[in-house]
Amino acid sequence: MEYFFNFAKMSYVQGLKTDGCILCEIIKNRDPRNDLTVFEDDLFTIVVNLYPYNPGHLMIFPGRHIEDIRDYSPEESARLHELSCRFLSILDASHHPSAYNIGYNMGYNAGASIKHIHLHIIPRYPRELGIADLLAGKRVLVESPMDTAAKIRAALS
Repeated sequence: MEYFFNFAKMSYVQGLKTDGCILCEIIKNRDPRNDLTVFEDDLFTIVVNLYPYNPGHLMIFPGRHIEDIRDYSPEESARLHELSCRFLSILDASHHPSAYNIGYNMGYNAGASIKHIHLHIIPRYPRELGIADLLAGKRVLVESPMDTAAKIRAALS
């Protein structure tokens, strides 16, 4: 098996962990130096994924801590749909993807490393494969999450 290392992620792996939910902490305690929040209202927060699969990778999550999509209120379900459509249009304008993967990892065995339910919107692009994809089976990102957040914030205004 081939390995591809991301040494910058070590500070995340070894860093101080919150006792609670990381998404709840994002809502409560923002550090403006590394805030990837691009939208927030009474029901939802939208952030650029700190470890994105592709440029423009967003996560949409409710302000209240729930772990199952069946726990959304009708108002939350409607608002989530509205925000998803709005941010697809924003990503179309800011990043020009050719397609999207949209979905949840609900439950640990589905890959949910964060219990607080969150919807991923992952832009997809033609010719995504690079040398690391081919040789190591890993992704090479061409845009930092901070730059992505700045582009999306600019597209919102």
